Amino acid sequence: MRAFIIIWLSQFISANGSRMSGFAISIWAWEQTGQVTALTLIAFFSLLPGILIAPIAGMMVDRYSRKQMMIVGDIAAILVTLMILLLYLTDNLQIWHLYVASIIEGTFSQFQELAYSASITLLVSKQHYTRASSMEFLSLYGALMIAPPLAGSLYAIIGFPGIVLIDVVTFFLAILTVICVHIPQPAVTQSPQVQTATIFSQLQFGFRYVTARPGLLALLTAIAWFNLALYLSDAIYYPMILSRTENNAIVLGSLMAAAGVGGVIGASFMSIWGGSSRRIHGVLGGMIGVGLNKIIFGSGQTVWLWIPAQVCASFCFPIFGGSEQPIWLSKVTPDLQGRVFATNQMVQKMSLAIAFLVAGPLADYVFEPAMQPAGHLAPIFGGFLGTGKGAGIALLYVLCAICMVLIGVGGYAFPALRNVEHSLPDHTANLSP
Repeated sequence: MRAFIIIWLSQFISANGSRMSGFAISIWAWEQTGQVTALTLIAFFSLLPGILIAPIAGMMVDRYSRKQMMIVGDIAAILVTLMILLLYLTDNLQIWHLYVASIIEGTFSQFQELAYSASITLLVSKQHYTRASSMEFLSLYGALMIAPPLAGSLYAIIGFPGIVLIDVVTFFLAILTVICVHIPQPAVTQSPQVQTATIFSQLQFGFRYVTARPGLLALLTAIAWFNLALYLSDAIYYPMILSRTENNAIVLGSLMAAAGVGGVIGASFMSIWGGSSRRIHGVLGGMIGVGLNKIIFGSGQTVWLWIPAQVCASFCFPIFGGSEQPIWLSKVTPDLQGRVFATNQMVQKMSLAIAFLVAGPLADYVFEPAMQPAGHLAPIFGGFLGTGKGAGIALLYVLCAICMVLIGVGGYAFPALRNVEHSLPDHTANLSP
């Protein structure tokens, strides 16, 4: 586990840099356009290549050095970040440049993410899968707790270029760490016929593997629907807060910090507890907890309600994710994880892409006009959400949260999902030194 902790720490530092630059880019894009669509399209274009090339990336991660894949992904991220910085310094940066940069970075990050995810079973013993997954959420929410308020404070001092340079430095640190740490390759468990199958057959492998196992298919489907509602709410999070606080970056940064605090507490709790003996309870219960707290968050109109609701919602995420990922890690042998995890990531990124693609138009052209003082939804929902700027976005946010609760509760009605851990045996693959 020592090598995993070293890599995890470097990724945590890099995640802080990426969160800081992402925060700065979001503020800059919002200042330039004032439209939700502009922000959501940046995220959409970063996801699009991952959806298209995920099967190819999965096949390559299973065949070639996962360590090299991680290094190449980070190098590409550095080059793209430097390109954005150069355009900004020469006063040439435009919104469409961010779309192109997102496509390039998204392409290479797909390889990096898959290689890193599939390396966990090579670095961590099975009894520590839940703790390793919890540490991933600790990294995610630790970055949320640190990066946005830090970026919000530094934005007025060192500006956009200074924050982007910090991101570049953290990427270099991540690359050096991966270079220095040994990441073993998995032992091969497939037959020679499968290994030498056609490229097209290999690309289909992940889909065939999941669809042949009803429990994994049910889990994949439930997570995809949950993520669609979740990502829709995430896509409108920044605009909702900025529109209701007159573009107050300090308030937004504080809420990000609150999200980080809740996530760190939840991840620490999961790491100590180790999760439920039946992980599916953590998955579905976490969904319900996230949704309930997001309903409260979206209904609020003051930072004093937003902060505790955000802390509680973020607390539930590590319980949800820290229970889901170990199911995949324990049911799929290490040498197949690249392709199978690629299928999982592709489906989840499709949910994310759809959410970011429709969130902007829904917010800008449907819900915001409907929640203006003279809008047709204002008499119905204006009493508890208010009217005017940001009220329509808040209504969309609450509706998404209600869907999250329904998906979590409804999951118990499907035996294939409810019994996924009992219907599939854990793998017993040995790892190569």
